[in-house]
Amino acid sequence: MAADSNTNLRITIESNPPNSRLEELSIKYWPKWAGPPGKYHVKYEAEEICYLLKGKVKVYPRPRESSSSSEFVEFGAGDLVIFPEGLSCTWEVFIAVDKYYKFEPPRSSSSSP
Repeated sequence: MAADSNTNLRITIESNPPNSRLEELSIKYWPKWAGPPGKYHVKYEAEEICYLLKGKVKVYPRPRESSSSSEFVEFGAGDLVIFPEGLSCTWEVFIAVDKYYKFEPPRSSSSSP
């Protein structure tokens, strides 16, 4: 687990969760995404939960300009990962990714009618 040192946003990784956990989340009904090796800059406008079927990734949370960070989290096939709303990061994909994913509704929309 790593944190963006300025906002205390944490990426959570569950390595090889049991099938009962995956069934509880109904993962097989989530959309799928596949991506080739490369670097991807991401800003999470909502919390994302994903389950990697294939791949190997390092994610570097993006610090503010006034600080530097070499913190990263690494995960791969069989991991369940939660990215918090508001996190900015860079994905460095080493082995092509195939994942199920789901976005939770943004918390800020709770004041909507």
